[in-house]
Amino acid sequence: MAANMKAVKLRMKSIQSTMQITKAMELVASSKLRKAKERADASRPYFHTLENTLKQIAAGNTDLSSVYTKKSKSEKWCYVVIAGDRGLAGGYNSNLFKEMESETAGKDYCVLPIGKKAVEYYKRRGIQLVTEDFAEAGDISVSDCFEIAALLCRAFKAGEFGHAALGYTNFVSMLSQKPGVSSMLPLEDLSGEEKDMKQIHSLILYEPDSETVFDAIVPEYLAGMVYGAMCESVASELAARRTAMDAASKNAGEMIEQLSLYYNRARQASITQEITEIVAGAEEP
Repeated sequence: MAANMKAVKLRMKSIQSTMQITKAMELVASSKLRKAKERADASRPYFHTLENTLKQIAAGNTDLSSVYTKKSKSEKWCYVVIAGDRGLAGGYNSNLFKEMESETAGKDYCVLPIGKKAVEYYKRRGIQLVTEDFAEAGDISVSDCFEIAALLCRAFKAGEFGHAALGYTNFVSMLSQKPGVSSMLPLEDLSGEEKDMKQIHSLILYEPDSETVFDAIVPEYLAGMVYGAMCESVASELAARRTAMDAASKNAGEMIEQLSLYYNRARQASITQEITEIVAGAEEP
């Protein structure tokens, strides 16, 4: 009985130590989450401004024939997948990879992974990686986003793939993060080939011409997409980690309560047994 009580006490001490770690991780995630959410909100206007500019150029120029708006003959896809560098974030990484598995089913594709978990996941499956230069999501800066966009544009124009898409987790709320895939290239929805010429009266002149301006903005637009997705993903990961650590702390507290009850019962039973033995010994002649 004494040995069993000692094991329970050691178990309780171990759980208490784990709970201290999960509480600390929850507090760290909470402190970082506010700034990450603000950064995600601040990045959206930049992206929307670039998108609207591209749409205005495409709508006002029916003869626009940019390489970025033409439907490619290649059926190969390139996916930019943004995952985390660490685990302990609930279903953040696994939900994203499930979404990507559904999206890539039956396709010939390569991956540009961002984040250690993405690199490890696609390496294990033997998927072609465009580059591993962006393996740490925590170190990705704005300049890295522009570098990724330039890399995608060069490869797309060279015909290395015919479609590009972005897989990331969208921050919906503190309790909800939704993984999804957004199309990047080609920009078929921005093409002006199907516009009604009678309804278009463009008063804007572009130097040297609209197509050159359009092609110059596209890398900026893609960089804005990647940066915005990075901000959303970071906020989503922190929110998921905060929720997971909060749940882990609550579970640890419940386990400690149950073990405390068991320990007290065992201790009471041990005391009762000792008293019974003493009384029985005293009653003997």
